Amino acid sequence: MTFYPTMEEFTDFNKYFAYMEFKGEWKARQTYADISDILIATPLQQVASGQAGVFTQYHKKKKAMTLGEYHCLANSEKYRTPPHLNFEDLERKYWKSRICDLPIYGADVSGSLFDENTKQWNLGHLGTILDLLEQECGVVIEGVNTPYLYFGMWKTTFAWHTEDMDLYSINYLHFGEPKTWYVVPPEHGQRLERLARVLFPGSARGCEAFLRHKVALISPTVLKDNGIPFSRMTQEAGEFMVTFPYGYHAGFNHGFNCAEAINFATPRWIDYGKVASQCSCGEARVTFSMDAFVRILQPERYELWKRGQDQAVLDLAEPRTMRSPERTTWRKVQVPRKAALGLRYSSGRQARLSGCSVIPRALVVSPTPWPSLVQGASPHREPIAASSFQDPSEVLPLSLGRGHPPGKRGLQEPTLLPQAKRQLLQGTAHSAVGPEPHPLSANGGLMHKPAPLSPGLLHPAKASGCSVLTSPPGDSNLKQSLETTDLYRLVVPTN
Repeated sequence: MTFYPTMEEFTDFNKYFAYMEFKGEWKARQTYADISDILIATPLQQVASGQAGVFTQYHKKKKAMTLGEYHCLANSEKYRTPPHLNFEDLERKYWKSRICDLPIYGADVSGSLFDENTKQWNLGHLGTILDLLEQECGVVIEGVNTPYLYFGMWKTTFAWHTEDMDLYSINYLHFGEPKTWYVVPPEHGQRLERLARVLFPGSARGCEAFLRHKVALISPTVLKDNGIPFSRMTQEAGEFMVTFPYGYHAGFNHGFNCAEAINFATPRWIDYGKVASQCSCGEARVTFSMDAFVRILQPERYELWKRGQDQAVLDLAEPRTMRSPERTTWRKVQVPRKAALGLRYSSGRQARLSGCSVIPRALVVSPTPWPSLVQGASPHREPIAASSFQDPSEVLPLSLGRGHPPGKRGLQEPTLLPQAKRQLLQGTAHSAVGPEPHPLSANGGLMHKPAPLSPGLLHPAKASGCSVLTSPPGDSNLKQSLETTDLYRLVVPTN
């Protein structure tokens, strides 16, 4: 636990020491001992095919089980994490054995494990502009503006994708083994899409945005060989991961764990939402009207937008800063709207940057100390790892707080399938679910047998590089820092 006293506080040792001694620690939940009866209604067995770093993954529905039963299964001899020297060694084992054994993912379980009295960073009460979706349109889409839980085991995987409507996402790892993420920066997203169309031609012919099916996984080695910049990061229990608009990400779990995820938005996202690609075949189409967002937060562009004459162009290479008119407008509508609806406030913190410049795309938030793990989960923690396969001359030294950058690694490959998010209330949003997705074969053709279910995925991402952020005790707006850099490591202050 780190404290940052002001000079005035520093002058009174006894008073500040008493403050330190009785300072409460942030916890998402007081105990995880009472959750073993949670029902995983549709566990998904992940079946992968492919070779040479290019895989397709689809899912087989399994019989419902409780979390307690899933925990026992994940730790059984068949499914448990293999012996390994470190994260790098485990990563190699993952890619070499991707098509062997068939892990079972407890994905897309509607609900939250945050205590209701957890005020800060409670995923069910983030208080972002995505709240307008329900407030103005009466639309609730499970996993988009309500949280999903994800119960993982060794080798369970989420495939390359961006979030629905290219929203932000935030993922909190409640307990258990780590989760490794791979991320391609938004400015290189179209390059990844072009490569995917070449590697999976059958799927590309069947859908203009087939990566939204969450069935395709391309290994780091293939990305490197094709000159696509990317990064990796390992998320540990007690950490948040945040992905940014149009940031492609994929990854896998190191063993039994539990994560919670939801989408959110800032005014900067609105222009991304207007042009977000959509699944054209209907298998994984989740969309909603942008009307309320433009009308309320971009009123000066609303009439042009309605006539289809809004010419705003996204430049993904430019610094990500929120335009002041949008920020001012949101602040004006946010307070009265929350007060009227009785919504809870999330107190932000001003972040302080140190470390290195980066190609940003994700945020890691690490509350301290680590929350207690479920019985049987390993308390051992290795250093966080992040690396990029960019041109070595472009790679900056990385600073990751408790961790350090690993050496470059050669890897191999995996893949996944999807299921459209469920919409609870009718409104201007719709979730069209077409026939079950057909997984791709190794050469990109469609497979004949497959039942598309997607682990919806635990959102998050990272890009080439990282910075370290430590939060001082003073209140400020964390959102502002999210708009200027997209990949941070932040130690949440105790409150």
